Amino acid sequence: MSYNTVIFDLDGTLLDTLDDLSDSVNYALSQMNYPLREKSEIRLFLGNGIKNLMKLSVPDGISKEDFDKVFNIFKDYYNVHNQDKTRPYDGVIELMHNLKNRGIKMAIVSNKVQSAVDQLRVKFFSDVIDIAIGDSPDIKRKPEPDSCFKAIKLLESSVDNAVYVGDSEVDLATAESAGLPCITCLWGFRDREFLIEKGASVFAEIPADIEREVLKR
Repeated sequence: MSYNTVIFDLDGTLLDTLDDLSDSVNYALSQMNYPLREKSEIRLFLGNGIKNLMKLSVPDGISKEDFDKVFNIFKDYYNVHNQDKTRPYDGVIELMHNLKNRGIKMAIVSNKVQSAVDQLRVKFFSDVIDIAIGDSPDIKRKPEPDSCFKAIKLLESSVDNAVYVGDSEVDLATAESAGLPCITCLWGFRDREFLIEKGASVFAEIPADIEREVLKR
């Protein structure tokens, strides 16, 4: 029997958000006269939410007051510009529609702030995804399993019938903590060798591979 529920990560899995995040990080850094970051650096900083992203991006040793300033600049800028360059990876929209047409339940769980998750869900996935859980004060962030469990409950599904899809070590740890098998995407923010070191074993090289893995169980 195939899985009937798929829990998707967002950044690096469904959406290529790297350019908008990089632009927002460097805008905030520039406003504080801090050194800018290369996109290749920012790519590796992603996965644990925007506060962690900015902690890794700012110079060492800045004060809490200055960090709060640069973080707020980032948040304000990204809230306006999170759709400038962001787009679904090639094949993702087709994948989502194929899964929906087969009766597969789907949800998004992300460490991105809830307001941005909501904006991006509405723009790109409103016809296929109703449940999208982001970072908020009332739920523990990934890799804690809470957001996955909440999504599965809202979908009226069960852990036994669900699979997690992500692109990073955070996603692998999230799937493990939730007791879910994990399909790991290779088009996201981490390389295959790194992911293998972190325990990944089932890979998707293109979105169509996810459909095959979901249905072949």
